[in-house]
Amino acid sequence: MDTQPSLLIVDDKFDNRAILARRFGRQGFETVEAESGKDALNLIDQRTFDIVLLDIMMPGLSGIEVLKLIRQTYSYSKLPVIMVTAKADGSDVAEALGAGANDYITKPVDFAAAFARVKTQLLQKKAQEELDKTHGALKLLNETLETRIAERTADLVRINEELKLEISERERSQAEIHYLAHHDSLTGLANRIVLRQNLEQALARPPRGQEGIAVLFIDLDGFKGINDTLGHSTGDGLLKCVANRLVESVRDGDKVVRLGGDEFAVIQMEAEQPKGSAILAGRLIELLGRPYQVEGNQLNIGASIGIAVASEATTTPDDLLKCADLAMYRAKAEGRGTYRFFEPGMDARAQARRAMELSLRETKFESAFEIYYQPLVDLATKRVTCLEALLRWRHPEKGLIAPSEFVPLAEEIGMIVTLGKWVLRQACVDAMNWPDDVRVAVNLSPVQFRYTGLPTAVREALNLSGLPAHRLELEITESVLLERTETSIAILRELRELGTVISMDDFGTGYSSLSYLQNFRFDKVKIDRAFIRDLTQGCDSLAIVRAITDLGRSFGMITVAEGVETVEQLRCLEYEGCGQVQGYLFSPPRPASEIPSLIRSIADNGDGAVTPVRRSSEPLPISYLDLHRVDVQPAVGVAKVG
Repeated sequence: MDTQPSLLIVDDKFDNRAILARRFGRQGFETVEAESGKDALNLIDQRTFDIVLLDIMMPGLSGIEVLKLIRQTYSYSKLPVIMVTAKADGSDVAEALGAGANDYITKPVDFAAAFARVKTQLLQKKAQEELDKTHGALKLLNETLETRIAERTADLVRINEELKLEISERERSQAEIHYLAHHDSLTGLANRIVLRQNLEQALARPPRGQEGIAVLFIDLDGFKGINDTLGHSTGDGLLKCVANRLVESVRDGDKVVRLGGDEFAVIQMEAEQPKGSAILAGRLIELLGRPYQVEGNQLNIGASIGIAVASEATTTPDDLLKCADLAMYRAKAEGRGTYRFFEPGMDARAQARRAMELSLRETKFESAFEIYYQPLVDLATKRVTCLEALLRWRHPEKGLIAPSEFVPLAEEIGMIVTLGKWVLRQACVDAMNWPDDVRVAVNLSPVQFRYTGLPTAVREALNLSGLPAHRLELEITESVLLERTETSIAILRELRELGTVISMDDFGTGYSSLSYLQNFRFDKVKIDRAFIRDLTQGCDSLAIVRAITDLGRSFGMITVAEGVETVEQLRCLEYEGCGQVQGYLFSPPRPASEIPSLIRSIADNGDGAVTPVRRSSEPLPISYLDLHRVDVQPAVGVAKVG
């Protein structure tokens, strides 16, 4: 510092002030002491200080209260305040930082660290002051230059004004003519001319990897009846609403076009195909199917979409438009409100996907799907406290289909909502056959959170089954909170108000687990099996598990370890204080008919200090209590879905 910096030390303890004053005085500081918050405020009003060391815990006005009063007059940079706290749990620190503290130090004070932090704040203050001076000088210089430039250019502006007006009017007229030639006059969307130009440019570029170009041909279902019944004014208003929804639903690089009447098109650029266009089509169908408010009328329409993906067989705009148009008529012929790909040129994988989609749409849930349950065992009581519902699809021709195949597809085409309702109802019905202290856990898909009727579906499942709400656990993954965070949090709170238990699944594998805990306090967190698998092999997984269990204990949340397969893992989890465990060491997922006897068997053996029968060298996981003495195979086709 160029001059002797002034430091105000505020502490009700004389010894604390004296030590700090002596140490900082040796470093060239002018130190002033205050034994109370009131004295400190009076001193600050009387003279100028460069920085303040403020104790948090003081009689009368606390350090936090003094800080808040200081911040009413002085900003962070004008008067830095460093808080001094004796608490190690961080609560005071968080409150102080929230109230406007620049930094903090803990007692007993490490003077080297304290001096470094004080010096850092003083350097930052000085830098800010220099920056303010520079800004002031630049502002004055700019104002002077602007005045001189304005004076010198005034004559030129007056001379050129008429010419500029003439040029501007001519350009405006040309732009308007060009716009009208390339855009739809009703919706403002691009027209067929722009569509053709964009496709020609896109097709001329060499393809990049799996990225491709797709044309989605959209025809509105039910529009003609509304237009004929309510008139063209209402019909035009509806078309404008549709155009707005389409524009808001595509990426910046994609193009929305009105072809005419109730037909639209979307050019999807540089996306993985056919997956990208299928996802977009599913989203557009759901979005366009939502109610509209037009001229005081609530209107409902749908959309049929045909998709053509650019390939060697479709190398011109006309080829793509024709193929997309044919695919759209195929979608209308197969029930409307859906999308279809143009058949020729599709690869075997896309063909199989469409076949699975058709099979999924035609499936009767009661006969094709079956819910298996895997127990969660309390480590303190060795009893089953909950069973997680896991879905299987028994296809009549293909046998068990992996959930990784059909669950994402069900999410894409919107069937996960109705499938999820069925799972909720059936799981609640099954749980009524279990003891009153055993819950059922149902996984919820992120797609279900886009459906505003999720709380209603949960309420109906509880009412129809008679299951008390506190016996239903709802599991979500962090992806639910990655988008529409406020809406998702509101839905979670509504579900909690019903009395259900809310659990965070696969905790620690997402993007910002800790921030989610600030937004919503979960009842339970499940430690992902990836950390349990390597638990006894290295310190990293153990450290993560220990941190999560400590975090759960601090937040009052139950911690559950998934994927427990060895006795060593179990013993380690017991030692770390994990509350519940789940995995093949205890039991694989079992059909509903076996669950009552499974619960009784675990309860009967729970008090007997039963030793798990699986040794770490055994290749296949078997039940922790070896309940049924049967050959246990991995549960193929089990899916987490609510």
